[in-house]
Amino acid sequence: MDRPIRVLAVAQVTSSLGDGAYLVCSALYFTLIVGLSLAQVGLGLTLGWGVGSVAGVALGHLADRRGPRGVAVLMAVATASAVGSFLFVRSFVLFVVMACVYASCQSGLAAARQALLVGLVAEDERTGVRAAMQSKTNAGLAIGAALGGLALHFGTREAYLVVFAIDAASVAVAALVLSRLPKVAPVAARRGERSLAVLRDRPYALLTLLNMFMVLYMPLFTFVIPLWIVRRTHAPVWTVSAMLVLNMVSVVLFQVRVARRVSDLRGAARFSRYAGLAMLAACAVFAVSAAGTSAWLVAAILISGACLQVIGEMMQAAGSWQLSFTLAPAGKQGQYQGFFGAGAPVARMLGPLLLSTVILSWGVPGWLLLGGLFALAGCATGPAVRWAEGQRTQAAVVPVLVALSPCR
Repeated sequence: MDRPIRVLAVAQVTSSLGDGAYLVCSALYFTLIVGLSLAQVGLGLTLGWGVGSVAGVALGHLADRRGPRGVAVLMAVATASAVGSFLFVRSFVLFVVMACVYASCQSGLAAARQALLVGLVAEDERTGVRAAMQSKTNAGLAIGAALGGLALHFGTREAYLVVFAIDAASVAVAALVLSRLPKVAPVAARRGERSLAVLRDRPYALLTLLNMFMVLYMPLFTFVIPLWIVRRTHAPVWTVSAMLVLNMVSVVLFQVRVARRVSDLRGAARFSRYAGLAMLAACAVFAVSAAGTSAWLVAAILISGACLQVIGEMMQAAGSWQLSFTLAPAGKQGQYQGFFGAGAPVARMLGPLLLSTVILSWGVPGWLLLGGLFALAGCATGPAVRWAEGQRTQAAVVPVLVALSPCR
């Protein structure tokens, strides 16, 4: 692995250690220690990720124009400061403000890191490198989650504060690591060129929307499935942990192998279709778990569903990385990655409310509806990719025809 790729991977793993601890402890910290209600925390995070999904595009555009390394370092420092500021939150209004700042910085950091990857890695290696980084990131999240679990075990204010301090420190160290990367030259705007061209790229916008539907799997393990297990099945509570561990370990061990099979747009579209069908199968298995009466049998059913789900997740990730990199024009990777990456915060924002209504209220039909949505989004990716390819072919041909026109 080349040195810049190693440095970028170290930066991402370092920040993921703190993120894992933060994700485990943040909701309980704001409710039990700060004293906010669950509704206030949910509303604050929803507003925060809503603002962050928009800010990520603008900050990605800034990375294109000013250089992704400097913007990535700036966003990492700002993220560390935002995490540290949570230690001083005592009111709902301040919590909302800092949640918006935190989500915006995280979205901007993600867009700038993706632009850095594009600038430092050859085109045919980007998806594989991104997969390797995701594998290492999951390992970092798992270790961080274990540290967060210790804080939950002690349950004291001081333990929670240590977690936030660790997260802030880890992101600050990541900023220092990012500063050691080579510079990627900024791209100057062309005369007469409109800013934020991604907002007018309809095929890319459609692919971003389809990806947003696909990443609705994100709130499943952190929110919906634990409630489903407790309320609608006879499975033991430890099944939640078993499914989470299975998911993380599978990504660490197999994500790179899966990504190696995607090398072009056709392969990306095919894997997106397979991912949608795998997630449909997983949802059907999760639905069946409500009918079981034996705790061990239901646990086995749920774990089987988790195996199908993580297969779909890894295929979806590999396909989406290839699409987002390949279809983004040169010089606009930051804004395009920021726009495509907005699907994840939107899924985190809307997913818990949407999925809890559909699945916990409707039961089996809700699972089948969600699975159908996954399958539809996965199968629609192929036509959307062909539309995007057609648009780019037309855009490349028109200037040539104009140059050859005898009327010039």
